[in-house]
Amino acid sequence: MGEAVKLNGNFHGGCPHDCPDTCSMVYEVQDGKLISVKGNTEHPMTRGGLCVKLKDYEKRHYHPDRLLYPLKRTGPKGSKQFKRISWDEALDEITSKWKAIIAEHGPRAIMPNSYLGNQGLVHGLNGGDAFFNRLGATVTERTFCGEGSCTAWLLTVGPTAGVDPESFIHSKYIVIWACNSVSTNLHHWHIIKEAQKKGSKVVVIDAYASKTAKEADWHIAPKPGTDGALAMAMMHTIIEEGLVDQDYVDNHTVGYAELAARAKDRTPEWAEKITGIPAADIRRFAREYATTPPAAIRLGVALERSYGGGQAIRAVASLPALIGAWRHVGGGALQFPVWEHPYKFDVICRPDLIPEGTPVVNNLQLGRVLTGEIKLDVPIKSMMCWNTNPVTQAPETDKIIEGLKREDLFMVSAEHFMSDTAAYADIVLPAAMGAEMEDMILSWGHLYLTYNAKCIEPPGEAIPNNEIFRRLAKRLGFEEENFKWNDSECLENYVDWNSPACDGIDLEYMRKHGFARLKVGTRDDRAPHKNGNFPTPSGKCQFRLDGATNFVAGPFRQMYDGFQPGEPLDSLPDYLASRETSEANPQLAARYPLNIISPKSHGFLNSCYANVAEKIKGQGEQFVLIHMADANTRGIKEGDKVKVFNDRGAFEADARITNDVNPGIVVATLGYWRQLNNGTVNCISSAEFVDMGHAPTFSDNLVQIELI
Repeated sequence: MGEAVKLNGNFHGGCPHDCPDTCSMVYEVQDGKLISVKGNTEHPMTRGGLCVKLKDYEKRHYHPDRLLYPLKRTGPKGSKQFKRISWDEALDEITSKWKAIIAEHGPRAIMPNSYLGNQGLVHGLNGGDAFFNRLGATVTERTFCGEGSCTAWLLTVGPTAGVDPESFIHSKYIVIWACNSVSTNLHHWHIIKEAQKKGSKVVVIDAYASKTAKEADWHIAPKPGTDGALAMAMMHTIIEEGLVDQDYVDNHTVGYAELAARAKDRTPEWAEKITGIPAADIRRFAREYATTPPAAIRLGVALERSYGGGQAIRAVASLPALIGAWRHVGGGALQFPVWEHPYKFDVICRPDLIPEGTPVVNNLQLGRVLTGEIKLDVPIKSMMCWNTNPVTQAPETDKIIEGLKREDLFMVSAEHFMSDTAAYADIVLPAAMGAEMEDMILSWGHLYLTYNAKCIEPPGEAIPNNEIFRRLAKRLGFEEENFKWNDSECLENYVDWNSPACDGIDLEYMRKHGFARLKVGTRDDRAPHKNGNFPTPSGKCQFRLDGATNFVAGPFRQMYDGFQPGEPLDSLPDYLASRETSEANPQLAARYPLNIISPKSHGFLNSCYANVAEKIKGQGEQFVLIHMADANTRGIKEGDKVKVFNDRGAFEADARITNDVNPGIVVATLGYWRQLNNGTVNCISSAEFVDMGHAPTFSDNLVQIELI
């Protein structure tokens, strides 16, 4: 599978976790064992440093709870009672069960469920897509994180990488909008801090005082889900006060007149009532942003996580064109640079193998699908789960568990540990970890390709994800060439090495150097939309969209274009209110008066590491941040054990009383394992979608809190 494994030496690594930084790493191997993992000092983003999750990554490879052999369930689902079996027995069991299901119900009764527990091109999100597309299984939309942002971004400015994250060093006014960079984008934060030391002003927009907000020059804290109102009021001010770059707007945008008309009554006073931000602060923010070039916005994923999230992102993504920020190096906006990476998703996923008419289910609504609340023509009788842990990461957790307990559901899980989800599987397969397989790691946060060498053998009988699918494909008689490629051959075929972005780069270069910057300009000269040239149908920034409909970007639905959401979208950006607020639903708010938001944990990577004692110690036991005023009315004191609940479920946590949250808002971070706690935060989360991209409403939920 690529490079031969040597017993000693240093090897190139790429962090496989779901993080925009995609760090370039160095594996140190002695006597065939991984001794240490360090950040690559030569990488301009990684700069030799790793986050608190990864700094002892080698320990995860040798954790005593690691799964080493295939297992078959012997007790009730969820009991974690399994017996060891051979790979032949496991594969025979899986293929015989699937053949029986296909014979009785058809292949649509089988569904895959994966996400970004691994970001590798070969072993990651899309690594099993070709297999399940060939099988004819139901297609799964995977929209945990960023898909609504993608829809809004693509509609507004097209598949552009936007501002190079390294170019923020040249920015004079930096807006971090709904992103806790210190915890979730650390290596970009280092660049922002350098710019700040050089005189750049850093503004963080977040509903609570995150670690990043506390480092900002100015923290603006809108109520959850009201960012769209703030952006529209900024537009109003910029237009009203004559701060528009009219030349740029006239030549490189579509729909300015209509946008100006829409923004006319979206005044700061109007927005103050919605956001809780004083009108004077909104005007000041808009003026500073419009008159301090280069101005750059870093859009965080959390911006999408209320019902109006897509519209909010359209509004924010329109701001740079309005003031001509794109003219400058270090000016514009940054969402996901992955749009300019030369990955061949059609080759990876093989959507041409999908039978016509194949239905689509969404992973956020897994509980509704498995319990029959969502009616399918062919109910799901089997699910394979890898690179994801829906029992902690997906909403409406209690419904998911109810569905996973079905005796007529045959569930396969490929995992590193006996996760909350794997505990309900019928067959558990031991999967290889980062240093044990060759891959290239996708980055959605910078403009580098990142190589990962196989430098140690997996322990026990663990094998890489792609090898699992190769073996299953062989068992099922799939003859397509791609099912016979080894990992190196996959990498040769999964990247467009002939693209201009890969000029001078090939797989051998990657193996030698470990990383390569794409040829898309440098941090000191990249200004991709200085003269417009947006990759939209018009070539311009689309303030106005005529006839646009809702969709989920291809890589998040196995590159399948069938059964897209298709609802008509507003032709212009605007504020769209959340569903669960006192204004939108006063009856619900009377019972559950607190808005809860659930950001990523500092010490975990989604649910990875949340079973590791050292990481739990650093992160702290499951907690909820609550303002003193809300705590006092409930008789809650610091450290008290409390119950957080609504009609969907409940979880227990330690109360932390703090001014980091405003009254009426509570915060509980994501990733804790249910088997180690009494519930987790997604027990209370709704599986309803936001307005675009079928994204989750993780910040659009009401709860009550009481002492236990």
